[in-house]
Amino acid sequence: MKITKATFKSFLKKNEGKLFIKNRSDFDAMTDCVSYDDTARFIPVELTDKCPDHDLGIRGLWLVGQSRDYFTEYEDEQFKGIEVYNCCGTDIIAVLK
Repeated sequence: MKITKATFKSFLKKNEGKLFIKNRSDFDAMTDCVSYDDTARFIPVELTDKCPDHDLGIRGLWLVGQSRDYFTEYEDEQFKGIEVYNCCGTDIIAVLK
């Protein structure tokens, strides 16, 4: 199944209050590239109203828009959700199984 931004937004709305985020990588302006965090772990989602067009109200998430965000299914032993990656980093938004 192809995951689109609309699919992702629907997943967020359907699972509101039960979401976790894992920031696997973020853009680092000091090195002008994406830095990976091998110790990243899932934490409960914190809501924000800082930049709703790009973070969809989730602290730590960043979407660049204009069809430059990519979405794939994610599943491990504990979590099931959607991985989002773009030029600014990689995040996983998931719920407990």
